[in-house]
Amino acid sequence: MRRDLPLDSLFFPSKLPSKKLMIILHGRGDSAEGFQFLPQELGLEDLNYLLLNAPIEYYGGFSWYDLPPKQLPGIEYSRKILTQLLDLLFEEGWDPSQTILFGFSQGSLLTFEFGARYEKLLAGYIAVSGYIYDTQKLLGELNPELKPKNWLCTHGYEDDVLAYEISRAQVELLQKGGFDLEFRAYRKTHTLAAEELREIRDWVAERF
Repeated sequence: MRRDLPLDSLFFPSKLPSKKLMIILHGRGDSAEGFQFLPQELGLEDLNYLLLNAPIEYYGGFSWYDLPPKQLPGIEYSRKILTQLLDLLFEEGWDPSQTILFGFSQGSLLTFEFGARYEKLLAGYIAVSGYIYDTQKLLGELNPELKPKNWLCTHGYEDDVLAYEISRAQVELLQKGGFDLEFRAYRKTHTLAAEELREIRDWVAERF
């Protein structure tokens, strides 16, 4: 993994030789270290993991954008940084068709806001416990190649940070607008549930 990436990161190489890669975007106030558990939990031995720190310092952790109603400047800045970072990875030899983008909470929003606009089609996109900043604008600007069923969005019925009803309504608007994505809901709060992790593991394995 190259060292000149525009964001600090942690890299966990696959146990078996592979160019498969999962890029992980954390939530507000968290960091790459907060997702060090994920490689072991998913248990996919042929998958490399790149855990990123968001670009904005936030109370001992990091953030991808500011709190409402000031989200947009940070979202646009983070989209730009992620574009640069993924371009560098693919110049190095990583393959978009072997790359999964995973985001939780704020990272989920960036998975949509960045991933749906990025010029290269990835193997899969996983958006967990988040929301979409502007669904209509996203539909108007998304990469037209994003037609395969390679999007998974999950949320908790009992989410006490980002309401399930809002996320579900936004997903339905995207689906009605032609955005082909799968939505799954769980009995959980603003976190990752054991059942959800098992299903994410299976979903990732199917993409490859």
